[in-house]
Amino acid sequence: MDLKEGGYFLIDKPYTWTSFQVVNKLKSCIRRATGEKKFKIGHAGTLDPLATGLLIVCLGKYTKKIDEFQGKDKEYTGTFHLGATTKSFDMEHPEDAQFSIEHITEKLLKDTANSFLGEQEQVPPVYSAVKIGGRRAYHYVKAGEEVEMKKRNITISDFELTNIALPDVDFRIACTKGTYIRSIARDFGLALDSGAYLSALRRIKIGEYTIEQAYTLSELEKEILENNLVTTQQEKQ
Repeated sequence: MDLKEGGYFLIDKPYTWTSFQVVNKLKSCIRRATGEKKFKIGHAGTLDPLATGLLIVCLGKYTKKIDEFQGKDKEYTGTFHLGATTKSFDMEHPEDAQFSIEHITEKLLKDTANSFLGEQEQVPPVYSAVKIGGRRAYHYVKAGEEVEMKKRNITISDFELTNIALPDVDFRIACTKGTYIRSIARDFGLALDSGAYLSALRRIKIGEYTIEQAYTLSELEKEILENNLVTTQQEKQ
């Protein structure tokens, strides 16, 4: 692709990497390949550091399409750990409370999952990148300030439990933009009269794009540096 005209990359984001770290890695790689210092690049939808999977990074004029990519439906697989909670709703923080799971049956789990289908309101986690008054929500929390998270409208079109091995439950969820799977974990635990947090998450689909189409970072770096995946008009001439 031409650097100015741009395009987009489908990337399998590694575990513990932030979405911005992925963008910065690609930016450095493209600079080395083309010699260009200034160009537009950005990702189309944050993935938490503890999540893996499909991340779309836009280059050049395609950065104008970021909102379009972000608006697409998403699909995830992952694991809920039942019987405990954390303040971030995932494994970023240690467990802060424990609950009984003795009453939880396979039927209760499946019935509860089905109850989440359809349109609903969801409260995002306070440990999130949601902007409030121009600042990210997690900045308030880290500063010891109280923050009120506003509900947002989401739709869950599919919620399948793919494996049950208590206290862990594997799932596949298809949902609209803006859905926090960590919040589903919290709400799922509450609906079970217990607790739950997200112990694994992988984004496998964004609109029509799938994880099977994605590059690993090392594969993409090789394509850019060795196979001239990104060039400039001057290089083409």
